[in-house]
Amino acid sequence: MVDVIVVGGGSAGCAMAARLAESGQLSVLLLEAGKSDTTLASRVPALMSSMVQNPDYDWRLPTEPDPSIGGRADLWPAARRLGGGSAINGMMFVRGHAWDYDQWAAQGAPGWSHAEVLPFFRRMETNERGSDAWRGGQGPQAASEVRARWPITDAWIEAAQQAGIARSRDLNGERAEGVDHAQASQKRGLRHSTASAYLRGARRPPGLAIELEAQATRLLVENGRAVGVEYRQGGAPKTLRAARAVVVCAGALNSPRLLLLSGLGPAAELRALGIPVVADLPGVGRNLQEHVGTHIIHEVSTATMNSAVRGLGGLAQLLQFVARRRGALTTPIGHAQAFVRSRPELPAPNLQIAFAPFAFDIDARSRLVLRAQASISQAVFLVRPKSRGSLTLRSAQPLEPPRIRHQLYADDDDVRQVAEGLAIARDIVRQPALAPFVTAEVRPGPAATGEALLGYCRMAAIPGFHPVGTCRMGSDAGAVVDPDLKVRGIEGLFVADASIFPRITAGNTNATCIMIGDKGAAHVLKVLGIRAAVSP
Repeated sequence: MVDVIVVGGGSAGCAMAARLAESGQLSVLLLEAGKSDTTLASRVPALMSSMVQNPDYDWRLPTEPDPSIGGRADLWPAARRLGGGSAINGMMFVRGHAWDYDQWAAQGAPGWSHAEVLPFFRRMETNERGSDAWRGGQGPQAASEVRARWPITDAWIEAAQQAGIARSRDLNGERAEGVDHAQASQKRGLRHSTASAYLRGARRPPGLAIELEAQATRLLVENGRAVGVEYRQGGAPKTLRAARAVVVCAGALNSPRLLLLSGLGPAAELRALGIPVVADLPGVGRNLQEHVGTHIIHEVSTATMNSAVRGLGGLAQLLQFVARRRGALTTPIGHAQAFVRSRPELPAPNLQIAFAPFAFDIDARSRLVLRAQASISQAVFLVRPKSRGSLTLRSAQPLEPPRIRHQLYADDDDVRQVAEGLAIARDIVRQPALAPFVTAEVRPGPAATGEALLGYCRMAAIPGFHPVGTCRMGSDAGAVVDPDLKVRGIEGLFVADASIFPRITAGNTNATCIMIGDKGAAHVLKVLGIRAAVSP
């Protein structure tokens, strides 16, 4: 028996387990269904595309057909490696906008306003730009500059300013609106997952044990208290008991699934599957949210990563990576970004435009391949979509994937906002700093305007791979966890990961998930009556 079991060693789970153990008063076991992230594919940033949709790294959870995008069914990633999403994602380090967190607090999550989460964002990071009132300099998680630099990226930033988008000194700092270079969850040119940040080397606290390839199948609840976990490891069923608490950090797709399998969820839904009801929690699996967007791609007459890795250029990039940890092999998914409002009356930016000095095509086997021509891409994402979905069980069988129902464009205004973002992206490309280099618009093509552009937004819609909200935090009866992340009606059970978002935040969600794990540990310790070893 241990004091605390943390289920899920992802972006939040690694931070949670480490912070609990470093209190010095708890024995903690981190239970992770995946393998270690210490592989070449996970460490070398440019190999990210070899992991997503690869069943050795990704659970590849199927969605139901989505009528809002022509009936297409997607496969949503869920990492099966220690470090979770931080071990396979595109490494964009984005905190979101202060308005997002102030809305969390205003809508039933006191303690989670921007002023209250900021100390934990600072505590968790070491920022390459240095520490200040907004950024941290002593934390475990590295936030670094992009080490693959092409002049076209600077031209795009200048063009964005010429298009009327203000320059921000730091989009994760005082002004989370405008345009700037992106930062990445990397350290010295390598991916820096939360497993690397919180669990390895001198930072790994004593009292923390880790079990890999151990898939939780049911939470054990006795007399209204969580007392352990059933899991499978090496094909065999096992049971582990916890003296103080169980913290579920399995992510927005797997945390609600585990709660439902354990009899925690909508009572009628559970009874229909023959699962004994432990607690009637109607919010489990509801409130599913996801970013939605698409790409606009242009060919250019200057060097980009597409042209730089061809022929002997590829060898030069490899040598640059080996010798200096720089160049194309260090690339994250985006090199610069802008957060903008397409409608002036909005209280905060509604669109994220991420720029990359490269672009992909999709081959006959539906794989992403770098375009042969020098190209640039702008990914336009709606950061606060109105669409909501749900996650339910298909059966009581614990290894069967859940049923994910989510329409990316259930609300027509979401489509219109993405189209407005594409118009802004086109305007950037027309500016003097960038226009001389642009030779053609490849996708969607200059003829796509009006209804044709809306049709392209639907046909080429992509999820951001940022699902959140399925175990919503709040103070009302529909919330799954309270503001201390304690599951309503069950003692000793907490959830801390992307599933607790009341509303999705602006931009990539990984940094917010790390903050939830780091800050969430302080809440768990408070409920258990233990003083934290490190204050924010």
